[in-house]
Amino acid sequence: MVEEHIKEVAGNKKAYHDYFIEDKYEAGIELFGTEVKSMRMGKCSIKESWISIDKGECFICGMNVSPYEKGNIFNKDPLRVRKLLLHKEEIRKLDQQVQQKGYTLVPTRVYFKKGKVKVEVGLARGKKLYDKRETAAKRDQQREAQKEFKMSFK
Repeated sequence: MVEEHIKEVAGNKKAYHDYFIEDKYEAGIELFGTEVKSMRMGKCSIKESWISIDKGECFICGMNVSPYEKGNIFNKDPLRVRKLLLHKEEIRKLDQQVQQKGYTLVPTRVYFKKGKVKVEVGLARGKKLYDKRETAAKRDQQREAQKEFKMSFK
């Protein structure tokens, strides 16, 4: 099997802090030329973005793609709503889960795969405050264990 070359443009650590990510989907995104050039330079942020489903179509809102420096009149609004490219069955399935079970859709990362910009969409369930504390405590415990493990080899 051939290894695929994936170049990550933006990640969303906040999504993993605020939500339990139950399932992930890969979606294409509808962009204009100068936006793609800007993304190749790494000028993209999805920290404050969310995904909505409207009339059988999926959209990403609040995603910031900085204007391309050499792109004068062709630059678009950095915070415009962009369409996500998913199959109708996937959109229908996601919409049902969001409506019934109280899930939400959040972008977890943006990356290039085979020259195309892709967005990883996470089907997420919100964390309560005590869940966030529990996650932080586990992470600290793992860090301490790794430190002790490294110290034992010195």
